[in-house]
Amino acid sequence: MKRIVLNLLFLLCVLGAQAVENYPYRSDYLWVTVPDHADWLYQVGEKATVEVQFYQYGMPRDGVVEWQVGTDLLAADQKGSVTLKNGRAKINMGTAKKPCFRDLRLKMTLDGRTYEHHIKVGFSVDKIQPFTKEPKDFWQFWQQNLQEAKKFPLSYTKEYVKEMSNSKVDAWRLKIELDRERHSFYAYLLMPKGAKPGSCPVVLTPPGAGVKPIRDATTRRFYPENGFIRMALDIHGINPTLSEEVFAEIRAAFDNKGNAYLRQGLEDRNLYYMKHVYLGLIKAVDVLTALPEWDGRNVVMQGGSQGGALALIGTALDERVTLCVANHPALSDMAAGAANLTSGYPHFTKESGAYSEACMKTLPYYDVVNFARHIKVPVYMTWGYNDNTCPPTTSYAVWNVLTCPKEKLLTPINEHWTSDATDRGQMDWIRKHLK
Repeated sequence: MKRIVLNLLFLLCVLGAQAVENYPYRSDYLWVTVPDHADWLYQVGEKATVEVQFYQYGMPRDGVVEWQVGTDLLAADQKGSVTLKNGRAKINMGTAKKPCFRDLRLKMTLDGRTYEHHIKVGFSVDKIQPFTKEPKDFWQFWQQNLQEAKKFPLSYTKEYVKEMSNSKVDAWRLKIELDRERHSFYAYLLMPKGAKPGSCPVVLTPPGAGVKPIRDATTRRFYPENGFIRMALDIHGINPTLSEEVFAEIRAAFDNKGNAYLRQGLEDRNLYYMKHVYLGLIKAVDVLTALPEWDGRNVVMQGGSQGGALALIGTALDERVTLCVANHPALSDMAAGAANLTSGYPHFTKESGAYSEACMKTLPYYDVVNFARHIKVPVYMTWGYNDNTCPPTTSYAVWNVLTCPKEKLLTPINEHWTSDATDRGQMDWIRKHLK
């Protein structure tokens, strides 16, 4: 097991420049943490022990490690220190009294600098259940809104984007009108060059959180190169051709508290910012299924983080969707923080006002766990345990309420990222499950 972990860490260090990952790219220092259960999972009542290793230039270093243990994203309730000998020591994390993840947080000062790391292990994770309950009129609320949204005719503009096209792929920039309130989505549509009518499955990819240009437009070009039509969305209606400097100004004016749109209008379920976003997913599917090149059968939702949440939500709301792939979904069990439990991104706080009586009435209508209960088609989910953005507790809360056909890929060491191999593997999973 140790050899496997070390090989994996070496690979991550080699590839680490591509994303924010667990280990600094080209760092002289490296943590290795090895739980005594190979899958990092335990039953409630079982004790977890983690061997901690620390290396410089690949050679073990000794020193004093200060450690803390706390439930996933919550304050520490245990702490201590241990001395590394030959670069190694074991820490007894203890156990858990109820299903959850426990986080071992490590800190060591060496050569005048402090190095930190953490590792989460799970206890009876298949029994994790969401704090969030489904309102009695949840489905009625969304069905009524869907019917109202259908009254607005399909309307969009389409512009060929030469710089994103090549010998295998044609790209278009779209602006999709969503409703009479003039909400809109921008999107990039990538299609296999020369696609014949009725030949292509369609894949809709909503974005991760933030106010930013559509960064996912060409990073997964392998979808159209393998016969899929793929649409990468923006949800804010801001022209993606604007410069990053202009986007920075928009963020400063509109979203200066960091993705504050996720708090906007939360006091009223009919005025919450994400209402038009959720309903807009159906308009995006309208565009895709109106394309003559669509194969007439397969509609896939695929995304990560906020995009993973929206993929699951869109799958629940739109009966045309046939498959769903979601990485570490955000917007899951968001109200749990009100009970001092692990909550999903955006990690609302009492100071934000999101746990007021009015907001607590709204949150369940927008939480992924309640949409997940209504999904009937196959779902493929991926998540890591070391993720502090979309914690594994809330991914399991979603997974455990799914009653549809489902498969998962667990990548314990991952923080808030997926590898290129995982991303391509998801496309392969989709291809195997096409109608």
